[in-house]
Amino acid sequence: MEVERLSKLITEGINKNTANIDRVNTYDMITMINEEDKKVAFAVEKAKEDIAKAVDVVSERLLKGGRLIYIGAGTSGRLGIIDASECPPTFGVDHDLIQGVIAGGNSAIFKAVEGAEDSEKLGKKDLMDLNIRKEDVICGIAASGRTPYVIGGMKYGKEIGAAIISITMNTESEMTRIADVGISVVVGPEVIMGSTRMKSGTAQKMILNMISTGTMIKLGKVYENLMVDLKASNDKLIARAKRILMLATGISLEEAEKLLKETDYDIKLSIVISKTCLHKEVCKTLLQNNRGYVQKAIEEGNKFRERK
Repeated sequence: MEVERLSKLITEGINKNTANIDRVNTYDMITMINEEDKKVAFAVEKAKEDIAKAVDVVSERLLKGGRLIYIGAGTSGRLGIIDASECPPTFGVDHDLIQGVIAGGNSAIFKAVEGAEDSEKLGKKDLMDLNIRKEDVICGIAASGRTPYVIGGMKYGKEIGAAIISITMNTESEMTRIADVGISVVVGPEVIMGSTRMKSGTAQKMILNMISTGTMIKLGKVYENLMVDLKASNDKLIARAKRILMLATGISLEEAEKLLKETDYDIKLSIVISKTCLHKEVCKTLLQNNRGYVQKAIEEGNKFRERK
């Protein structure tokens, strides 16, 4: 029965283009993999409308105090954790705003925990432990679209009233049917049959990048195309903060260093001060009144200055 179900999944199909991959030279082997990888971006392109819907749902919920919770098993779970863990340093958000949950717990990040993905109850329990609320978004990730652990979490989230998103690589899956926004990207059979860490994993990473980055843009974490809410927590990020401020305002390195020290490396605040020439406390208020949107704060600040 299980073998029959697997045979119907696109991700479990045989890729005719790589049927002789074990008999070619290394260069041709890599060429085969590369040719298959080229197809991924075009497959993701076909799902742009659903990805955009997901971004709108996530940003609306987060503005209301909700969280984004990725849930997956194996590669899918690890990719969710990677995306979640990269948001705080990149966009300056709290670590609990975007979280990743994986079947088998944290130890499964480094070593597979056999059987953990087969339990709907475990998926539900892990989300219960996070005290899921109706304001939250649950994003289930699974290439097959049928992983019990993920489905259990999605079902529980639906019961609570949370928004449900799915990311799968097979059409008409159970996860898609449960989701409020179902993102299905058909990348075709893998280079190695069933090895969904390859094209499927690449597609998932691209989609997660779009969802989290798109959400952060809509939350005002980006000015022009600069990451203005990053946490300058190491030498590289301190240097990047200086460069961002210089690019955003046209000021010199010396001026950027001085302004960042005055604002405790708050890039947004530094930009608004530089662009409006208003006092630091006034600029703080402008940012607060405009929910952290730098452009809106600058526009309001310039109008304020003109009235004076």
